[in-house]
Amino acid sequence: MSDLLANDTLDRLDRAIVAWMARYGVPLLRISIGIVFVWFGALKLIPGASPAEPLIREAMPFLPLDFFIPFLGLWEIVIGLGFIVGKFMRLTILLMMLQMVGAVSPLVLYPQGVWVSFPFVLTLEGQYIIKNMVLISAAMVIGSTVRGKQLVAMDVQAAVAER
Repeated sequence: MSDLLANDTLDRLDRAIVAWMARYGVPLLRISIGIVFVWFGALKLIPGASPAEPLIREAMPFLPLDFFIPFLGLWEIVIGLGFIVGKFMRLTILLMMLQMVGAVSPLVLYPQGVWVSFPFVLTLEGQYIIKNMVLISAAMVIGSTVRGKQLVAMDVQAAVAER
């Protein structure tokens, strides 16, 4: 009997935690991404403060970098504010995806700055680029909610039983 009670209590606790994560996960993810973009963007406005600046300078010497890097910083701040405020999410995600094309470009434009030993051993800068996969995936999750949909804590067994 006590095992059944313990299992029931754990099940109720688990359901409550999963429901809390389903309710607050996307807003927290959105705000977290926003903070990252505002922070990294602001660093690009201070000459020499961004750890990405040397990589950008090496990978894109064909750009007017004294203009481009602060412009990129402002672009990232706009993306961050879009995520934090939660308005105009389609535009925010579009701006982010366009920014991500540039962010991953050193993989092709400056591979010696990204790889210590291709294809497995990355430089710190390469790791910085690869982590963008998490940001892209997070934006996709957020994007899945722009039509008013929410993530739902669903009991998989109950869903299977309904079919």
